[in-house]
Amino acid sequence: MTERAQRTILVTGVNGQVGFELRRSLQGLGRIVALDRAALDLADPAGIRACLQSLKPDVIVNPAAYTAVDQAESDGAAARAINVHAPAVLAEEAKRLDALLVHYSTDYVFDGAGTHAFREDDATDPQNAYGATKLEGEQAIAASGASHLVFRTSWVYGLRGRNFLLTMLKLARERDELRVVADQIGAPTWSATIAMLTASVIAQGVANEAGLADWAREKSGIYHLTAGGSTSWAGFADAIFADAQVERAPRVIPIPSSEYPTPARRPLNSRLDGAKLARVFGLVAPDWREALALCLASR
Repeated sequence: MTERAQRTILVTGVNGQVGFELRRSLQGLGRIVALDRAALDLADPAGIRACLQSLKPDVIVNPAAYTAVDQAESDGAAARAINVHAPAVLAEEAKRLDALLVHYSTDYVFDGAGTHAFREDDATDPQNAYGATKLEGEQAIAASGASHLVFRTSWVYGLRGRNFLLTMLKLARERDELRVVADQIGAPTWSATIAMLTASVIAQGVANEAGLADWAREKSGIYHLTAGGSTSWAGFADAIFADAQVERAPRVIPIPSSEYPTPARRPLNSRLDGAKLARVFGLVAPDWREALALCLASR
């Protein structure tokens, strides 16, 4: 990749939770080309190749994904198109361009057993179709030989799109009590936290004296990027109502997963260990409660 004063950074899925935040957080690092689904359909491999060959980006940031976890159980072809085939094509083109591919994955690549925080090198064993496709996407990227940073995250929320935070705020206006799962444990992670830490990592590469391409090859791999601490979905709901200062907060009734059956099996343990991110890049995500307070304050 030729070093230039003005690098081109391509961001996919700009209308999504993380994509929207990335468009803002990446400012100053290069020329940002932020594309929505109408401009770049990740279900169209030929379209992806044509787009990248035309733009010749130095960095490709791909937050776009098929995230309908339950629907993926019956719509595997669509999930694989976006979560497996699209990342594979992005990686192949990144390899040709000597560009850096930044991609996002999920805690769902693990089996959710135990109470420990999963590390990047722990054995994967997805328990649902969504997790399986995200793992295949990771593997396709690694097999391409492209310089890549895969950030696994969990329980993403924000002030746009569809997510647990917005659902709870809506239901708070409609119900007096809510039955919420309490035996699934993870770290609610604000979409802005993901975007800002991603921008901080890319900034290190841009500023590297040896050049972005060499830096990217050295740092390639999988990293866990989630907020600090952990809670249950019920605990998250209680925190939302407290921090949002809901006038008449509904009573949260903790229930086991068995009382809220879904087509896709959810992991009971979604904890991810962020020590590698801190060791390699010197970055530590804020505690989930701190980030939630910041998110709600920005409404």
